[in-house]
Amino acid sequence: MACPLLRTGRKGAVGLIVALGSWGLVVSAWFGTPSAATAAPPDNAAGAATGNPAGDVYPIDLPTALRLANAENLQIALAREQIRQAWAQLDRAQVLWLPSLRAGMNYDKHEGFVQRGSTGVMTEVSRDCFYAGAGAGVVETGTPAVPGVYANFQMADAIFQPLAARQAVGAQQWAATAVTNDILLQVSQSYSKLLQAAGDVVIALDAQRDAEELAVLTKNYASSGQGLQSDADRARTELAIRRNDVIRAQETLGVVSTRLAELLRLDPRVKLAPSDPSVVPLELVKLNSPVGDLISQGLTCRPELSEARYLVGVAVERMHREQCAILLPSVILGASYGDFAGGVGSGFDNSGGRLETDVIAFWEIRNLGLGERAARAEARSVLQQAHISQVAMMDRVARQVTEAQIQVVNRAREIPTLQEAVVSATASQKRNLQRIREVQGLPIEVIQSNQALALARSEHLRALSDYNSAQFQLYWAVGWPPRPADAAVMGIPDAR
Repeated sequence: MACPLLRTGRKGAVGLIVALGSWGLVVSAWFGTPSAATAAPPDNAAGAATGNPAGDVYPIDLPTALRLANAENLQIALAREQIRQAWAQLDRAQVLWLPSLRAGMNYDKHEGFVQRGSTGVMTEVSRDCFYAGAGAGVVETGTPAVPGVYANFQMADAIFQPLAARQAVGAQQWAATAVTNDILLQVSQSYSKLLQAAGDVVIALDAQRDAEELAVLTKNYASSGQGLQSDADRARTELAIRRNDVIRAQETLGVVSTRLAELLRLDPRVKLAPSDPSVVPLELVKLNSPVGDLISQGLTCRPELSEARYLVGVAVERMHREQCAILLPSVILGASYGDFAGGVGSGFDNSGGRLETDVIAFWEIRNLGLGERAARAEARSVLQQAHISQVAMMDRVARQVTEAQIQVVNRAREIPTLQEAVVSATASQKRNLQRIREVQGLPIEVIQSNQALALARSEHLRALSDYNSAQFQLYWAVGWPPRPADAAVMGIPDAR
């Protein structure tokens, strides 16, 4: 392949694409700001949900969590610092050809024989000299060892390193966007888990209350002789299990709160409580969206693919550098000026200004040409690896979109089924309690209805939480969410 500098009409490097906007701000706009009525649960409810009777909890909603993560998360901050590093590397590459400035002084004293270069005659010499100014290491008639103005670079590096560094900046910007999206996905799913954990605590407390009522009834029936003591014992066992369920649910809520606090860089001792009063199904991506359209959107918008394209650009510019290296010279520039004084023995009999200028250009064929061939082969291999990585990322994005879409569709089907189970279990419990009040059965018969209701509510909550997590996953997989239909009516601008 010919050196690209020999082609006519070569365009400059591709301009940097502006990174995706903040995902958190878009989601915040979609969800809106909670009203005063739903901004935080009552103090007693929050305290019960976290196992903290004093109510020492901190309410949080999803938009707030996303804004905190975007501002405080250390992985996002690290990715942004890496962007700054890439810009610094670009600045350094752009000034590679500029000289460095040096200033200094030197003193040289010689006593003894020297050999004359032309005749070979040995002559005894006693002299000294002193130099101060731009550069240093000036002795006799030689070129200064340390030039005052000095440049030493390869023209191939001066041309192609800035081009490669500019592509690297673009890659790092998209990498930072990918990191931001990953963290916001983790925060979204962590908040969904927090909401589920809080709901599990409420369900466990309700089941405990039902078990307490049942334990009292069976004890009274056993004391009056209308029921068996074994039924009362079984009811007490059920109550102990339900109390343990409350403890476990509170433990889960505390662990989930701590993990979310880590993502938000909050004190891990902070007890986070979701402001949302309940879990509701979200629709960030339409259920009826064709999977082919979603894959196309992911292949277009995912920042990982944009990063991969820029990494291919980096490899291309480095390959061009190797192709042109043999045609472009290396350059050495040196210039010095200062006061130079010297004389016989230890005196400085003569002094004056001294100017030295050197310009050198040379061409190099590394290792008899074998090094050049190896360098080009390595650059071609690196470029091929970048292409392969890009294609592999495309396959990964297509799989992630398809997988998330399957999860969204099937988890959405679970919700109405389990909602029906909750309705049926609630009706069954009410009928059994009515029978007991009408003295048509024994209290122990209610235990199965209580268990079924607790299980149905827990499964329904899990289905809602899993569906929302799948929506977040699909939202992330497509790279940039489509604007909801009602967003235009609300006046929310298109994120892109």
